[in-house]
Amino acid sequence: MPARAVWTLVLNAQLTVAPGYDETHAYFAIDSDRLVAYSLPGGRRLWMVTAHPVLPLAAGSDLVFLVESSGLVARRAADGAIVWQLALSDPPIVPPVFDNGWLVVATKGGQIGALRATDGTIVWQRDLGSPAQARASLAEDRVYVSTSDGRVVTLRVDTGEPVWERRLGSAPNEILVSGDRLFVGTKDNFFYCVMTKDGRIDWRWRTGGDIIGQPVADERHVFFVALDNVLRAMNRKSGAQVWMRPLPVRPIAGAVLAGSSLLVVGQSAQVRVFTAKEGTAALGEPIAPGSPPPPALTISSLYFPGVDIPRVPLNEIDLSAKMPTKIPSEIEIDAPTAPKPTPIASDAESAAPPHLVDDPTTHFPMALILTKDIARGAGVTLVTREFDPPLTPLAPLPNMVMIAPQTSTTPR
Repeated sequence: MPARAVWTLVLNAQLTVAPGYDETHAYFAIDSDRLVAYSLPGGRRLWMVTAHPVLPLAAGSDLVFLVESSGLVARRAADGAIVWQLALSDPPIVPPVFDNGWLVVATKGGQIGALRATDGTIVWQRDLGSPAQARASLAEDRVYVSTSDGRVVTLRVDTGEPVWERRLGSAPNEILVSGDRLFVGTKDNFFYCVMTKDGRIDWRWRTGGDIIGQPVADERHVFFVALDNVLRAMNRKSGAQVWMRPLPVRPIAGAVLAGSSLLVVGQSAQVRVFTAKEGTAALGEPIAPGSPPPPALTISSLYFPGVDIPRVPLNEIDLSAKMPTKIPSEIEIDAPTAPKPTPIASDAESAAPPHLVDDPTTHFPMALILTKDIARGAGVTLVTREFDPPLTPLAPLPNMVMIAPQTSTTPR
């Protein structure tokens, strides 16, 4: 299915940190100490306030959370007003993580703590013995943290009590928790599968480069990207490699799983799309952010009963000779040629990993793609996959006769 741009906007400023998202908002920190919020999936600007975050944003429970030089700040999603602030003597080292009412923060001094997101109350704190290497992952009643000294530490989310820890070969990156397993790549070029119950290493796979970003998984496979410019699919239980695909670009983030497709971004603005089943390149050109939406297909009915219907005499001898070569169709589709994709700028590059947005009509995933350009700043494009051929609305058949059930009036 070809890609189609739903809308495109240019922020006229550069992003200063990675954006934050919740179900209905996108939050962008841009130059000149500004934080701007847009609606999703509509793309309408809602508000803009003065703010200067120094780490990527987090959002949830109708709040957006910022790490500023003075500490943590929570702003209301509706209007950007400050809800609470918390000064921190030990600044965060990785972005905070929100999940199910909890806000987890890891600091440069090796501390980790959980806050009540609604009011900023500190519920617990614990010393990890080493700073966090990547943002924490929350799943069910646990917090999973990668440390810079090569460990995965698991804590209870409600009390901070240790559950288990596992030392790996090198510092782990972002953790994916999926069912009874967690998946993580390390700085020594290994990809690990660890059992969440007790921290036992189930399997590992050596790659030709550091694994970057967070892995993604479906019911049978786990997918990850490494700096050997390869996208891999592994059997999540056995650890066998199912397929591998060299990438035409150097990746800057982990893959994003959108339905049955994998999206990979590199230094260029184009987004590469692969099928999750086999790793083959998806049909059509790579998605080019900034492409204007193509003209909508005009569907018109030109059929009138009894008009321009070819009449052919049923003579078996010359029937084939008199049969018309073309029968007028009942529905004509006027499909103008769409213009060639035009990027936001010729030298645009990817600014952040794609973010998936639910289509409220079809409930299929749409991709929010961010680019950067020296002259025009950051650009945002919402992209969807288009059915080909287009879906035709259903209409009643001409001269349709409704037959009502017959009811007997004869006494029995």
